[in-house]
Amino acid sequence: MEFNQIVERAAAVRAKYAQLELKKYGKQWTTAQLAEGFVGDVGDLMKLVQAKQGIRDIQDVDEKLGHELSDCLWSILALSKELNIDIEKTFLKTMAELEERISRS
Repeated sequence: MEFNQIVERAAAVRAKYAQLELKKYGKQWTTAQLAEGFVGDVGDLMKLVQAKQGIRDIQDVDEKLGHELSDCLWSILALSKELNIDIEKTFLKTMAELEERISRS
């Protein structure tokens, strides 16, 4: 699957969540609420990383890590769409900048 297809798939799932939010709460989550959800996902990810390193006891850690990493990626893609950021373009630009910085070190 191409990156742009992944971005569009994330947007489609976000649209489904928006409809569910309207049904359940009468309004869609704000961009800030999406970001807050991402922060929660990062906290969950950190607990799983600790489990992977033997600091916490969590069953099926690899499966749960994959799920949480996917949740975090989805949150980033959904936020980039909400904020009108071309994440593919900016990701590639940022990687080029990092490689340039590394090559100067």
